[in-house]
Amino acid sequence: MSERPPINSGQVDWSGENPGLYLKERDDGAFVTLISFFRVVYSPRGRGHALVLVEAPDRAGGGADGLNVCVTDNEAMARWLVSDFATQFSAFRGTKALDSLEYRAFHGASRGGDGIASYTETVTGDGIEARLAWDDLSAPFMVEMPPAQSATGKHEMFSLFVDAGRGSATVNGRPVLGHAVPRDFAGRRSSTAFLAFSETWVVPS
Repeated sequence: MSERPPINSGQVDWSGENPGLYLKERDDGAFVTLISFFRVVYSPRGRGHALVLVEAPDRAGGGADGLNVCVTDNEAMARWLVSDFATQFSAFRGTKALDSLEYRAFHGASRGGDGIASYTETVTGDGIEARLAWDDLSAPFMVEMPPAQSATGKHEMFSLFVDAGRGSATVNGRPVLGHAVPRDFAGRRSSTAFLAFSETWVVPS
């Protein structure tokens, strides 16, 4: 077995957190709500937050009954994350809503839960308060995804993942549609509600 070098010589594109809620109304149906929350500590476009909230995946634009928004404090970073990463995530691939997201100012985010059985993120922005919840958490597991298997096809992706048996969200006090369903993730039975911490995307040298 070859010894792993202590320094990865690749180019770090971004590093941070990226918990997700990809929800369906039935296990074999289409996604009805897609949520990806980025808390970025490093990127070439700076650091910041970006809540990608898609309640009408097949619709360009949104309305009061179904928002398609990105709430961010670094719009240049957020637009890059959407165009180069979120559009490549399997659940988001081909989603019309991503082409016409409304970008709104981010006001703040706070974590809750014990991180062992439950976890929450509450994100506020212009005209929006989103409360995201992950419950029945699994034991954490470490992911080292090679480029051939990563979402972009060109990055190595390293992250600590935690699956949630249940995932839910409210937006301005109303519940979003759908629930978490099982999924296959890198050959492992996983969930479409998950936490991804210490997530780092690297372009190999």
